Amino acid sequence: MEELLRTNNAVTVSFAESLLTEQGIIHFVADQHMSIVDGSLGILPRRIMVESDRLHESRRLMRDAGLGDELPEKPVRPVA
Repeated sequence: MEELLRTNNAVTVSFAESLLTEQGIIHFVADQHMSIVDGSLGILPRRIMVESDRLHESRRLMRDAGLGDELPEKPVRPVA
């Protein structure tokens, strides 16, 4: 799994999840419950993780849906 995007905006997370689900792309939202740590202020971003082999397809899907500004310039690779 690799990071597709990172945002504090819950609406963006929901929209991205629906797009990925519609395309059958396996994903999950990391850091979803971090609001417990930040006191529900929403200062800690949530990360949407997708299957490694579908990362580029997922990025294209987000750009086509108008979420291109939410994507990092280059894909974020996990540290080994």
